[in-house]
Amino acid sequence: MCETCGCGVPPQHDGEEHTHEGEGHHHHHHDATRTLEIRTDVLARNDAFAVENRHRLDDLGTVAFNLISSPGAGKTTLLEALIRALDEVPVAVIEGDLQTDRDAARIRGTGAPVHQINTGEGCHLDAHMVGHAMEHLELPRRGVVFIENVGNLVCPASFDLGERFRVVVLSVAEGDDKVEKYPISFRSADAMVINKIDLLEHVDFSIDRCRTLMAALNPEAVIFEVSARRGDGIDALCQWVRSKLT
Repeated sequence: MCETCGCGVPPQHDGEEHTHEGEGHHHHHHDATRTLEIRTDVLARNDAFAVENRHRLDDLGTVAFNLISSPGAGKTTLLEALIRALDEVPVAVIEGDLQTDRDAARIRGTGAPVHQINTGEGCHLDAHMVGHAMEHLELPRRGVVFIENVGNLVCPASFDLGERFRVVVLSVAEGDDKVEKYPISFRSADAMVINKIDLLEHVDFSIDRCRTLMAALNPEAVIFEVSARRGDGIDALCQWVRSKLT
């Protein structure tokens, strides 16, 4: 179970009672109600921290982008390419992962300031973690903060980190049905990056089908077709990022 959001608690079903063998009492949805109360409280506190983060960045004229994806979709490689292409724009990065600082080390190689957050068992970043990370970074003025979330297409979608824009990254190796299977992440996104298009000839992935599913779920989202490793589509994505700067 995630230490910060309580996900992994099995849901109670309507009319379901739990009886402990050898005991003469029942639990009528008590655990489910308590779980809902805790989750609501966690999200409310998170939203308060997110507002603080956003105000802090607004005062600097800086815009944060929250990158969400499943593990291995290529977020770090995408960030490396973006940072190099945004050479005239000041950039800082907050890296989220369960363990290790390998992603932060890669970002450090681009010259951008970076802070690594290791969540341990936590399946996502939250706004308090991000606010604390900001204290360890020299935040840019009139620039960009990229937040690379923990690899997960479920819980990160529920947590506002103080970003202005949310980007969901989907690699072609994952299948074009992920938009339908994980709608919360895709519905909450301002942009979708279809990454690793250099692998299209090797996988069963339809760009057209993926675009159609996304248009039905979230017609306002901008869609980019990218190969972060090869550089395809990076210029268009950079142009979109620049257009969001204040």
